[in-house]
Amino acid sequence: MREPPSRLLDELSRVMTGAIGVAQGVGREADSFARSQIERILRDSDFVTREEFEAVREMAILARDENEMLVKRIAALEEKLAARK
Repeated sequence: MREPPSRLLDELSRVMTGAIGVAQGVGREADSFARSQIERILRDSDFVTREEFEAVREMAILARDENEMLVKRIAALEEKLAARK
């Protein structure tokens, strides 16, 4: 009488092992699908790369510095002009 419960437990163990394997496979498929969708969304979106961002940032810093220099130069020229009058 000991054999039937043992065989039942063996079968139950096999079924559970199979179910776990299927669940893991489904999880991997879901992860793969989510990754591909995220990659597609990012690829189709209008995001800039880090390199592009840094290049534009550097250009803005240089432009701001040049603008400040020109403001000072204009102020000096206006001061000279006012002194002549």
